[in-house]
Amino acid sequence: MAQTNWKWKQMRQITGWKWFWAAGMVLLIWWDWARADGLAPALAEIRVLDAEGGRGVPLVELETVHHVRFITDNAGRIAIAEPDLLDREVFFSVRSHGYELSRDAFGYRGVRLLLRPGQKVEVRIQRRQIAERLCRLTGEGLYRDSVLLGYRVPGTADGRVAGDGFPRWARGQVAGQDSVQAAIYRNHIYWFWGDTNRLSYPLGLFRTAGARTPVFPDSLDPADGIPYVYFTDANGFVRAMMPLPERKEGVIWIDGVCVVSDARGQERLVCHYSRRKGLAEEIEHGIAVFDDTREVFVPVRTLPLSERWRHPFGHATGWQENGTRYLLFGNPAPVVRVPARYEAVLDPQQYEAFSCASGEQDGKPVGPQCDERGRVVWRWQKQLPPTDAATEWRWLRAGKLPTQQARFCPADGERRDERIQLHSGTVHWNAYRQRWILVAGQVGGKESFLGEVWYAEARHPTGPFTRAVKIITHDRYSFYNVCHHPFLDRQGGRLVHLEGTYSAEFSGNPVRTPRYDYNQILYRLALDHPGLRAARDD
Repeated sequence: MAQTNWKWKQMRQITGWKWFWAAGMVLLIWWDWARADGLAPALAEIRVLDAEGGRGVPLVELETVHHVRFITDNAGRIAIAEPDLLDREVFFSVRSHGYELSRDAFGYRGVRLLLRPGQKVEVRIQRRQIAERLCRLTGEGLYRDSVLLGYRVPGTADGRVAGDGFPRWARGQVAGQDSVQAAIYRNHIYWFWGDTNRLSYPLGLFRTAGARTPVFPDSLDPADGIPYVYFTDANGFVRAMMPLPERKEGVIWIDGVCVVSDARGQERLVCHYSRRKGLAEEIEHGIAVFDDTREVFVPVRTLPLSERWRHPFGHATGWQENGTRYLLFGNPAPVVRVPARYEAVLDPQQYEAFSCASGEQDGKPVGPQCDERGRVVWRWQKQLPPTDAATEWRWLRAGKLPTQQARFCPADGERRDERIQLHSGTVHWNAYRQRWILVAGQVGGKESFLGEVWYAEARHPTGPFTRAVKIITHDRYSFYNVCHHPFLDRQGGRLVHLEGTYSAEFSGNPVRTPRYDYNQILYRLALDHPGLRAARDD
């Protein structure tokens, strides 16, 4: 009898453990389900959505009355853990470059939210600019809040990561990254950036970072980000793409990245490089080629410091005229050309400049050359430097050039009496518009000094770009070195994608946006948007 009671007690104990185990498994399954649906306990979720398209909007700032600031991640999410903000109504001011809420009766743009742990609320915000902000491309914590809330995010096979949305081993420990160059080379896209920040120390990499990706099919939507695989050192941080260890002084930046074939028909990845002490002082420059074995750029031609235009620069685009294939270079509009052969790219004597200058002084054009009827005479030639957007702007301000004859200083499509001083950008052929489209930043914009981006188009790569429409705006924040990537065009070119460096530099704004500052942000522009009509060359 005693033995029977012992067995019964043992059975009940085992059964109890089984029930406990089963209950635990149910709890774990529920927890996993809750995390997958973004309902992890103790965190409240705010999701900011584009009122028109319904996508989550990155880079939206919500601020409480007592000045606690939150910034949406790439999915438009914010994870709230602050106990003083939960289980009560809280008013948030809402701000975002190019997006806004309507003002209330007292003039405030904001929303009052009741936040509860494990629950989510949505805020719909109106886009007042033409281009749609998609995501931050570089840096840490791309999907920081989504990860905290337990959402599956882009970047890995099972969608789950412990970090920022892409495999950490491939991300190169990049915290900030400046100014992109990209080219398709040997069936891959090669990406290069300027100075790069890291979290482990205030000084990062100053000799060009790089990454490689596949050439993406049209089915891939860039809106979720680009899965860069960075070239890294033994510690996992991005390594120098142009190390030059024997020349230790100065930073090294590259531009004019392009692909040409040599005399044997082999593709070569080429760039212009500049070794400098800073923005102002250059101590060496020339042309470099990519070494496929070492996976770095190596100099192949050093140029005199006085040589300012007979080399690749800005962004390259292909063009053919009278049976000759050329590479065009410029920033933003192409004003230099060279035959699209490796040997020609290395030879300064093969370069031609697009100019309307009557002469030069100290290496700069002195004024426009006009015919007997007062029309500016543009031509390709080898002696004078190119007449670019900056030169045109100086001539317009000095009264040397009639405004109606400007090629690279378009009129504001909404205010025809105002001209736009263009900064950096690109010009590429667009199949949808059957035009050359220009996407470029502006110098001296009203809302921001270097944060306004404009669209224009022309029948020729050298313009004239007569009218432009603003597509992106920033409130006292910079967005510079804008670059449109034709290999990311979608729907036959109807949708184009462009990126730029988002930074407080040059803006006068002392408040930097956490995680976003000094990083690349991607936008999408629909070329059938009615707001672009004023810029169309029809």
